[in-house]
Amino acid sequence: MILVLLRRAGLVVTAALAATLALAGPAFAHGADAPDGTDYRTEVTGLAPARSGLAVRAIEAGARLELVNRTGRDVEVLGYSGEPYLRVGPGGVYENSRSPATYLNRTIAGDTELSPEADPAATPVWRRISGGQSVRWHDQRALWLESAPPAQVSVDPEREQRVRDWVVPVRDGDETVEIRGTLDWVPPPDPYPWWVAAALGFLAIGAAGLAPAGSAAGTRALRGVGFLLVLGGATAVAFTVGRELDAGAQGVGGVLLGLFSGQIWALLTGLGAIAAGGYALTRRAAGDFALALAGACLALFAGFANVAVLSRSVAPVPWPATAARVMVVLVLAAGAGAVAAGVLRLHAASRTAASRSGDQGRAAVWGLKP
Repeated sequence: MILVLLRRAGLVVTAALAATLALAGPAFAHGADAPDGTDYRTEVTGLAPARSGLAVRAIEAGARLELVNRTGRDVEVLGYSGEPYLRVGPGGVYENSRSPATYLNRTIAGDTELSPEADPAATPVWRRISGGQSVRWHDQRALWLESAPPAQVSVDPEREQRVRDWVVPVRDGDETVEIRGTLDWVPPPDPYPWWVAAALGFLAIGAAGLAPAGSAAGTRALRGVGFLLVLGGATAVAFTVGRELDAGAQGVGGVLLGLFSGQIWALLTGLGAIAAGGYALTRRAAGDFALALAGACLALFAGFANVAVLSRSVAPVPWPATAARVMVVLVLAAGAGAVAAGVLRLHAASRTAASRSGDQGRAAVWGLKP
């Protein structure tokens, strides 16, 4: 019996994996190397001196800085040797192919090999990369890139503390403006209670699959699982939208563009769970399989894909990390619980069908005897 259940669960998960990967396409490239969570909080504290029409903020859990220039004139971001690195203005966004920062900032780890033409002392060679008025980039001055924590953090890792104040210089005409910010260590949470909560939720929801199919209790159980799957799917969609907002998307159009160009797989996973849960609520045929399939997609690609949030202090969403953890636990419990409940109900249905077939066969045999 256990082997049969495991085999069916494996088929459901495999189908979920194939369906989701088929829909994913290049969407996994969204945000490039944007972290799923971190223990270092990067914040922009302001511009000195302040500039009307010039705004800077940290996005993607601090992995990138975003500069928006509405001054009507060109502004240059300076690289690590004080060389022109980026230029933003009425004509669009340009990068200097001679600046080492152009190559170092392509990844958050700063491990891109420098081009032979990279020379901070050379005359800039500008290459247009966008027609907009904003630019986003990794900046090592605002990040902690070492695998080991800072010395002061190693001494007292349980206390929130300042790693450093940082400055990124910007040239506005003949004047230098400083983007100022802070980098702080925030102690990570204990993930154990969150995993316990997810496991208990999974067991409670999965147990609904033990209610006899066709009975009033079975109907209530199916509706309950369907409702929780709808709730889990809606939570997954909200979390995905939150990641887009944290990645710098602005307005409904910006969010939709980000979702369909970089987070379509996560969006479809959440929407699929909502649809499957609603389908189960109507008690239609194949509702059990829909629960199991959508639950597997939800748990795998919206739950486990974001489990870093459970053990990191800074989440890639614009709300408190505790709220993000609650959301991920709900998605995990609803998705995995729906798989368990759906597989149990499918197994019970197959046993009932086999029993009825055997009874009919025996009746037919006895009916032939004189």
